[in-house]
Amino acid sequence: MAETTVATTPAEQNAPRRNEKVGQVVSTKMQKTIVVEIEMRKAHPKYKRVMKSNKKFYAHDEQNSARVGDVVRIRESRPLSKLKRWSLEEIIRRSSLSALPDEKPSRAENAIQRA
Repeated sequence: MAETTVATTPAEQNAPRRNEKVGQVVSTKMQKTIVVEIEMRKAHPKYKRVMKSNKKFYAHDEQNSARVGDVVRIRESRPLSKLKRWSLEEIIRRSSLSALPDEKPSRAENAIQRA
């Protein structure tokens, strides 16, 4: 009988597999924190109708790189605060809303705002 060995790196052996989720950023109002909403679809146990449910997760964003509307991947981490147990892994798709440049209001808009 021949033995087969699979070569694994030390990092793979020590690090447990962490949970990952993909969702949409709904808030970036806190410093280094984003709120990601995950949409889950599940069949009803009795009626078999597919139902949607949403859940929000607070995730750590060190560089404040994510913006509202972005689709991001978050990974489970150690507790960082009372609610924050996830960290931003990567930004999968940028939002088209966040691509708009920050424009200065025109003189007409300023006059309307002052009135």
